[in-house]
Amino acid sequence: MLPDRLLLEAESLLAACRAKGVTLATAESCTGGLIAATLTAIAGSSDVVDRGFVTYSNDAKHDLLGVPMELIAQHGVVSEEVARAMAEGALARSRATITVSVTGVGGPGGGTAAKPVGLVCFGLAQKGRPVASSHVVFPGDRAAIRTATVEHAFALIRERL
Repeated sequence: MLPDRLLLEAESLLAACRAKGVTLATAESCTGGLIAATLTAIAGSSDVVDRGFVTYSNDAKHDLLGVPMELIAQHGVVSEEVARAMAEGALARSRATITVSVTGVGGPGGGTAAKPVGLVCFGLAQKGRPVASSHVVFPGDRAAIRTATVEHAFALIRERL
């Protein structure tokens, strides 16, 4: 079950996208499709949401989004470089005008000193604009990190509008 606040944020974001004529696609790793699921939980979202790519494995990132394996090997799968490539790949392989991507360490294991549990890298691509990337280290358990990731992805899209 999705938290009510996320559903309200999704509804508001969809309305803002409609008003601007924006369509969205997601490229998700650590959230496993939760961003797209939250958006599509709202009735009528199909006029804004074009598609969602769930690319949990490195092979999926490469096969579905065109992320070069060399980039993953050089920077690691949890990196802004890979997040940017994921967003670019989603833009190239969809009809969306804005794409958001996420790759991170959701926990409870898998973290390192350099890439701790809670680290999430974001990519944002839009036709005619440079690709942006950022990262945040979210506190909490796996569920809290995934929820915070969805909220932050929505905020990034809203900023672009």
